[in-house]
Amino acid sequence: MGKTATADTVKQHGNGNGHAYTAEDITVLKGLEAVRRRPAMYIGDISARGLHHLVYEVVDNSIDEALAGFARNIDVVINKDGSVTVTDDGRGIPTDIHKDEKRSALEVVMTMLHAGGKFDKNTYKVSGGLHGVGVSVVNALSEWMEVEVYRDGKVSFQKYKRGEPVAAVKETGKAERGKSGTKVTFMPDGQIFKNRSFKFDTLAERLRELAFLNSQVTLRIVDLRNKSEQEEVFHFKGGLVEFVRYIDATRTAIMKKLFYAQGSGKDENGRIVEVEVAFQYNADYSENIFTYVNNINTHEGGTHLVGFRTALTRTLNNYAYKNGILKEGGLSLSGDDFREGFTGVVSVKVPEPQFEGQTKTKLGNSEVKSIVEGVLGPALGNWLEENPPDARRILEKSMRAAEAREAARKARDLTRRKNALTSGGLPGKLADCSINDPEHCELYLVEGDSAGGSAKQGRDRRFQAILPLKGKILNVEKARLNKILENEEIRNIFTAVGTGVGEEFNAAKIRYGKIILMCDADVDGSHIRTLLLTLLYRHMKELLELGHVYIAQPPLFKLKKGKQEFYAYDEDERDEIVKRLAGEKGDKGQKGDGQRPYTEGEEVHEEGAQVTSSGVIISRFKGLGEMNPEQLWATTMNPETRTILQVSIENAADADRTFSILMGDDVEPRREFIEKNAKYVRNLDV
Repeated sequence: MGKTATADTVKQHGNGNGHAYTAEDITVLKGLEAVRRRPAMYIGDISARGLHHLVYEVVDNSIDEALAGFARNIDVVINKDGSVTVTDDGRGIPTDIHKDEKRSALEVVMTMLHAGGKFDKNTYKVSGGLHGVGVSVVNALSEWMEVEVYRDGKVSFQKYKRGEPVAAVKETGKAERGKSGTKVTFMPDGQIFKNRSFKFDTLAERLRELAFLNSQVTLRIVDLRNKSEQEEVFHFKGGLVEFVRYIDATRTAIMKKLFYAQGSGKDENGRIVEVEVAFQYNADYSENIFTYVNNINTHEGGTHLVGFRTALTRTLNNYAYKNGILKEGGLSLSGDDFREGFTGVVSVKVPEPQFEGQTKTKLGNSEVKSIVEGVLGPALGNWLEENPPDARRILEKSMRAAEAREAARKARDLTRRKNALTSGGLPGKLADCSINDPEHCELYLVEGDSAGGSAKQGRDRRFQAILPLKGKILNVEKARLNKILENEEIRNIFTAVGTGVGEEFNAAKIRYGKIILMCDADVDGSHIRTLLLTLLYRHMKELLELGHVYIAQPPLFKLKKGKQEFYAYDEDERDEIVKRLAGEKGDKGQKGDGQRPYTEGEEVHEEGAQVTSSGVIISRFKGLGEMNPEQLWATTMNPETRTILQVSIENAADADRTFSILMGDDVEPRREFIEKNAKYVRNLDV
């Protein structure tokens, strides 16, 4: 309170420089100017994530038409110039004059925040999109936008520049008989987005997800930027059933019949809430549940997830006792036991969703809990009675999970007793930092004792902690928690991070705001990094969701000319440095296949080094251990000069599927994944 009062005093009486705080200092941002001033408030950020969010906002409008029962086809085209066109066959945005604004309703929708049909529940019973600002925000953040509306037998058109209409809405022709819909084309603004290049695969993942959630819709995406045009069409008549099978494609199902239920209930105002659930059990050990509200992925769960888990646990327990599989006074099964090897999707359509939580993706409507319970409980009870072999397999797996849970508890207790004998209960290998504030602390998980030693010497001891890791940790994709806790390296990670794991996980207890994975830039390093990411995703997923996990980017090359030293993080940067050092008359470097780009005047200089004709010595780092502490600090650990990549989960269902492909038992999907994505991996000398 004291700080706020002091600030207000300065504003009211002056700032010490003779400037008074008056009404003239109040800035009023008109129209969409507020969006351009603070774009991150509306789309999250202005990085690649925010860029792609522009497309999602436009597509959400088309999905709203589908939810209302009109649109059936949605096309997304990445044009040759980098702009994007989204077309649907819905009713088309109204173009007649708005009674209050005295201008075309199309212009109102495209240029005013919080204007649109989703605010009128007679127009859309439910609608997607999280904030209700939608296409007008896209317009504000676009260099230009063009909209064509096919409605009432005519074609209407309007163009905008940075959110402002170029001219009034005009009729440009007659629509084909029976044709209706909206076509939006926009070019993201280079003044806002440094990188305006859309990724086909990123957009395709979201469209695939929407197609699973809306079985009546066909979504198509086309990329016209390359000669060999990319195209994918998504239509899943089976909806959530096909979604679960897609997620679990690389796992072995233990159920012969996948569970599906659909139903509805009324909220406190008598409005219909629709519920859809699909799930199956597999032979693995992790829980994979994905929840959606009006097509929004609710990463933090909410009342619909609580209702689902309550009904699942109660119904399975009742069946087990009723059929003598469990006995009174014997082994008891908790909700966690029923989640092992579980993959499911819960989708609800709520007329007035109330979101809460840090990322505004946690459903808060209290009545939804009982509605989901009311749909799932009876449906699952009937399904269990009709499918006794599947019911028994589910319960047998849950009983084994309960036994493993008890073993894991004993392992945790043993770990606590061992830790009590060490200083502060922390791993002996951990070189901790002196600051205690997690917001300012970093933990480096470093591949190898040699690199760990260099990192310990080169770090800033005030805020950087180092935990060296020996060899490759256990692949947690194939192990229960009790086996995982037997691995010393993993126990050290859990203890150092401080949040606990499993049912004891608490993100508020994290000891470091940044957890940075620092591995060699070779195949083994990539494997270790993937093992670590799998561990964090499966057992500390919230750390990734909250943005605590990063990947260090050590350089691949050291370049030296005379007393000058430079570092390059990839082949392109290496080539640019060589050109700069070589000058006009010297060797500028010749790009070849990325393996041996220098041929003119090349000679061997020291082990593994190359020397260009202009005297630039190029050395390739084979591992972090080759760097001395000063080099490691300067290139990889110094916050002023380093590059680190933040790990985020853009699409949880696809992330889960990717981890199961990379770390599961099925070899063929892994081979296909590597072949498809090899183009994104930088060239390695292996």
